[in-house]
Amino acid sequence: MGHIINKADNWGDYMDNIIGKTISGFIMLIVIMGILIFLPAWTINYFQAWIYLLTFSLSTILITIYLLKNDQELLKRRLTAGSSAEKEKSQKTIQLMASVFFCLIYIIAGLDYHFHWSNISLYISLLANIFVMLGFFIVFLVFKENSYTSAIIEVDKDQKVISTGMYSIVRHPMYFGAILMLVFSAVALGSYWALLIVAALTFTIVARLLDEEKFLFKNLSGYDKYCEKVSYHLIPFIW
Repeated sequence: MGHIINKADNWGDYMDNIIGKTISGFIMLIVIMGILIFLPAWTINYFQAWIYLLTFSLSTILITIYLLKNDQELLKRRLTAGSSAEKEKSQKTIQLMASVFFCLIYIIAGLDYHFHWSNISLYISLLANIFVMLGFFIVFLVFKENSYTSAIIEVDKDQKVISTGMYSIVRHPMYFGAILMLVFSAVALGSYWALLIVAALTFTIVARLLDEEKFLFKNLSGYDKYCEKVSYHLIPFIW
């Protein structure tokens, strides 16, 4: 009986730890994004930004709730992220660059709003949030299909190649969803200039996925055969 109680206590501590890290990480991310947007804009009277942050927050919360209920191990993997968490030297550099570009998207959008560089209709900006949600939805489908979608480049002990769902169309559907979300994030914030930073970040993502493929060829059994079957890296019928 005592053994069962101890296991229950350990499970409760484990869940409390995951939930605590998830909530604190989410709050920190939204606060940082808000600072990066509103400080350069030099105003909080930035309607497009508030709608975008609401869209981003709701999408993130819904995916997180699903993972808490259905795949806590994947959620745990997603909490280990960033350049310092990467094991490969090349990925540390790539992820550091990606983090810089990610922050710059919001800084440039804020500056754009302050100096009125772009002239994007409010309706187009609001419509862009639908595509931001679509990007998140694609990421959700990837999480649902592949429990090994770590935030860093690694291969787990029992990991298998996933070739179903969106993985039957492109090798890196999560990156496709992320790029879609980022492109329309710039539009949702009303900034054409931020799209230039998104383009730079996209090249960084491409560098990451190509390096990731080299790693998986060496370390994940069956990945070479999967690549023979699915030839497109990121965009169906294009590349």
